[in-house]
Formats: sequence, C-alpha cells, structure tokens
Amino acid sequence: MSHSSTADVIERFNRAFVERDRGLLDDLVAEDCVMESVQPAPTGERVTGRQACLEWWGALVDDLTSRFEPQEVIVAGDRATIHWHYRYGPGPSDWVSGVNLMRVRDGRIVEALGFSKTAGEVPLATA
Repeated sequence: MSHSSTADVIERFNRAFVERDRGLLDDLVAEDCVMESVQPAPTGERVTGRQACLEWWGALVDDLTSRFEPQEVIVAGDRATIHWHYRYGPGPSDWVSGVNLMRVRDGRIVEALGFSKTAGEVPLATA
C-alpha cells in the first residue's frame, strides 16, 4: 500500500462524513474490518465485519443532529491518524475532540480505533 493510496482512502472516508454521503464508504471497507468506537468507556463498542462497520458509520453519516469535523490527518505507510471534532448539539460546549487510528490494506480500511476526550457519555447515532 503506497502512501498516496492510504491518504486517498482516508480523504474519501472523511469526505463521507463531512458531505453526508454514505455511498463514499462502500468501496473503502474491507470484509475483515474491525472498528472500535469511543464509547462506552473504557474500551468502546467493537464492530467487526464490512457490513456491520458500514451500518455503524452509515448511521453516523445520516445523523443530521451531529457533525464530524476532521482537524488534521497524518499518514504513514498503511496507517493514518485522524484528529477530529464531533459536534452533537448546538451549544458552544456540545462537542468532543478525539482521534481515530486507521489501518489500510489493499485500498480498504481494515482497522479503525477511536479515542476521545470525553468526560461522560456523548450522544452518538445508533445503527
């Protein structure tokens, strides 16, 4: 996997959330993908398999009450780190900051581990 291929996959992944286009995810998720969300603490929800990950992320894309805002992306080989803000309400403090540690193989996401600075439960979309 080349550096640019990983960068392209992650750029499209982020665009799916920013543009609210779940179709952008269709070709990005590997059959054996493993995703861990930021909640519930301390380990997060573990989601395995392409279809389960697509459903989980798709619900987040479709949730019009929230907004995902990528802040910085760092790519190193087959790995990427996405620093993000997740806004879940209209108030000035209705947001949380976090990171996703991503791994890409053969142009598809195989691992996505989410971590956040969360004082309590943050309302997330449910699949």
